[in-house]
Amino acid sequence: MLPTADVPPQGQGWAFEFKWDGMRAFILASGEGVRVISRAGNDTTSAFPELGVLAETVGGRRVVLDGEVVACDVRGRPDFGRLQTRISRTQPSPLLVRQVPAVLLVFDLLMVDEVELLTVPYVERRERLAALGLGGVGTVRMPEHYLDVTAEQLLAVAREHDLEGIVAKRVQSRYRPGQRSREWIKTAIRHTTNAVVGGWVTGSGAHRHVLGALLLGVYGVDGRLHYAGHVGTGFSDRDRAVFAEGLAELARPTSPFADPVPRELARYAQWVEPLIVAEVEYRQWTDDGRLRHPAFRQLHPEVTPASVRRP
Repeated sequence: MLPTADVPPQGQGWAFEFKWDGMRAFILASGEGVRVISRAGNDTTSAFPELGVLAETVGGRRVVLDGEVVACDVRGRPDFGRLQTRISRTQPSPLLVRQVPAVLLVFDLLMVDEVELLTVPYVERRERLAALGLGGVGTVRMPEHYLDVTAEQLLAVAREHDLEGIVAKRVQSRYRPGQRSREWIKTAIRHTTNAVVGGWVTGSGAHRHVLGALLLGVYGVDGRLHYAGHVGTGFSDRDRAVFAEGLAELARPTSPFADPVPRELARYAQWVEPLIVAEVEYRQWTDDGRLRHPAFRQLHPEVTPASVRRP
């Protein structure tokens, strides 16, 4: 079951959970073993051997769980960048497992033994999940769901701890596999920042002759422009055509960035003098200094490019 992106719902009859920055997964566990299946249907069991502990935890029972596999940073926050180092390794080394341990956050129970729970209300499924006692396992946790707080209160906590956002779920909602439903509503926390345009690439398909994405940077304490990622969403069709024409007038033969731009972008990049400042909305900064999930908002001609720093 997939949540719909929107502002938090108002009124009674909702439970709230934190939104976790990881890989959505279905877990099939019994005394015979554990399987981890991604939302796309890929078997990722071998990538997360530490989750095999569930086989002992569930004892002789057979369960199907819905949850999120995460890897946390030094402050204990789920960090998708760290998780990617695990997802990409089908047979991780013991050293990698120790350095980047995966944790399963379980938030729903779909089947126990031979009893299917899809038509059971959400709040009752949570009660049955709690009764399994999975939360005491080090690599498996059952995050809280909140019935006595408002969406605004939980969003404030999520912002304070730099979490991804919240999910609201109707307490009487049934579980509808594979369907996107308004009975679950997700609200992601977004930030805004300025970035300097240092290049661009054309798009594909209908956008092959106009702007596809801007290559962005921010100035470091060393006074050099450092690559901060690319943004390809948030533009209207008119924006794409106008930007392509205007940026062509600022063309330069070499990259203005102090560090390498990813090869798949650099090979097609059209470099420009770093004179334009764009405001973008984004989820977070990655460990390697890139904007995650950026979206273009507007230009800021009044901002001096050299003043643009990472927040």
